[in-house]
Amino acid sequence: MKNVLLATCIAALVFGCKDKTKKNNADMDTEPLKQTEMKAPTEKEWTVLFDGTSFNGWHGYLMDKVPDAWKLEDGAMVMHPPKEKSQRGPHLNLISDKDYTDFVLSLEWKISEGGNSGIFWGVKEDKKYKEPYSTGPEIQVLDNLNHPDAKNGTTHQAGSLYDMVAPSKDVTKPVGEWNTCVITVNHKTNEGRVVLNGVDIVNFPVEGEQWDAMVAKSKFADWDGFGKFHTGKIGLQFHGDVVSYRNIKIKEL
Repeated sequence: MKNVLLATCIAALVFGCKDKTKKNNADMDTEPLKQTEMKAPTEKEWTVLFDGTSFNGWHGYLMDKVPDAWKLEDGAMVMHPPKEKSQRGPHLNLISDKDYTDFVLSLEWKISEGGNSGIFWGVKEDKKYKEPYSTGPEIQVLDNLNHPDAKNGTTHQAGSLYDMVAPSKDVTKPVGEWNTCVITVNHKTNEGRVVLNGVDIVNFPVEGEQWDAMVAKSKFADWDGFGKFHTGKIGLQFHGDVVSYRNIKIKEL
């Protein structure tokens, strides 16, 4: 009888140790999974290009400073065109200090009555090119109701890839209200996109045969350098009218 009890105790002790070992091993097997889930990749961060308090990161085209015509007002950068024509010129176009290639650019714009402006990318800052639009494609900023350019075809209306791709619909807000514009330029996937006030209105290739065909049918067909630079500066156009921009940020792809 004593032998039977002794054997039973030994068996219980052995099997108990095995169960504990299995449990410990199971815990070890699941630990790497938990760590992997915690280290999942996160989305790239936005970089603020204009926070409403300074012009840091910007300058006038072919200048080393921001022109006096651009003012800081209520968290926005506002263009007040000089009255004297002699004071006007390409330098009043505002461009970023940094160059960008593939990105998502988000900003808000507000145009004055009858006003015209635009958003450039791929701008090559060189004395060879007199204006940012000599090299940089433009997403149009416009008062569609009162500016005559809106009557020159839908490829000249707000949100268009200027003179090349028309917006699918007019989703602009009335003059004096802010419009939210998100522009994607991705050479890796050959995709360009404009989302205006939450609506996807323009899609286009950014390079290759399709891009070249669009340029060939536009006013830029014979422009040396137009759309040729995949890497370049972001630009905000001076077109002789009051225009405001705010909440400018970019995410590089």
